[in-house]
Amino acid sequence: DKDYTKVYYFLKDIGLSENYITNLRKVSGYILINGKVATMASQLKANDVLSINSSPNDKTNVQPCDIPLDIVFEDEHLLIVNKPSGLSCMPNRSHYTNNLAGAICHYMRKADNFTLRIVNRLDKDTAGLIIVAKDSIAYQKIKDIDKTYFALCKGKIDTDIEINRAILTLQNNGINDQKRIVSEDGKPAITYVKPVIFNQKYSLIKAKIQHGRTHQIRVHLSSIGYPLLGDELYGEKSEIISHTALVCKEISFVHPITLKSLNFTIPFPTDFQAAINEIFK
Repeated sequence: DKDYTKVYYFLKDIGLSENYITNLRKVSGYILINGKVATMASQLKANDVLSINSSPNDKTNVQPCDIPLDIVFEDEHLLIVNKPSGLSCMPNRSHYTNNLAGAICHYMRKADNFTLRIVNRLDKDTAGLIIVAKDSIAYQKIKDIDKTYFALCKGKIDTDIEINRAILTLQNNGINDQKRIVSEDGKPAITYVKPVIFNQKYSLIKAKIQHGRTHQIRVHLSSIGYPLLGDELYGEKSEIISHTALVCKEISFVHPITLKSLNFTIPFPTDFQAAINEIFK
C-alpha cells in the first residue's frame, strides 16, 4: 500500500527474520515483482505484486516413517495434529525410525522442498495438539499460542495455584541431563493450575504456562508435592496409567496468514479418560 526503496525494507517491515531473508538471497527466482525476477535491492511501488518462495530453506533430512496422523486441521499454511502418548516428536537414538517428525515428512512427501517446522513440541509421553507450519512465513508470524494442558496428579488440589519457580537443566560432564529441577539458578517459569475435579488422593487439573520450559508442568507440580500420575522421572510408576498423565487438550491462536481466530479442542485420550473414570468413579 506504499512505496519501498528496497524489497528488503518491506520484508523487514512485515516481520520476517534476517535468516529468512538471507536464504531468499541464495537462489535467483525466489523473489518476483509483478511476475518478473527481482532482488532484495529492487524497488517496490504501491500496488505491486510481490511473490516470494515460502520455503527457501533446505528440505528436511528426516527419515520418513509411515505412521498415520490424527489430523485436526489443515490448510496450505498449517497442519495441526493430535500426537499420541509414546511418540517422540523428533528422531533420537531409541526412536530414530518411529517419530512424529518422520510421520509428518512422510505425509508431506509430495510437497516440493518441504522443511519441517514444529511450532510447539511435546514430551514423548505427553499427548495432544501440535502445530506444524508448512512454510517459513507462517512459522515466523504465528505468535501468542494459548495452550491448555490437563493432568492427573497425586494429592488433593482444591484451589487455584500459581507456581513461580525458576527451572534449571542439570548437566553431566557438560551434557544436558534429562531431568530438570527447581532452582534459583534456573530460567524463569510460571505455571497456573486450576482444579477440575478432585478427591482425597488425586486431582484432575488444567494448567497454563509461561515461558514453556522443558518438563515445566511436571517439574512444578512435583516441586510442590503433587507429582503427575505415571511420571517416573519426577514421581513414580502408576498402576492406573502407564505413562505421564498429561495432555495438551486445547489451543487457541490467530492464524498467521488469514488473521482469523482459531480454537481447537480434542477429547481425552482413551487411557487418560479411563484413568479419570477409575479415580473418580
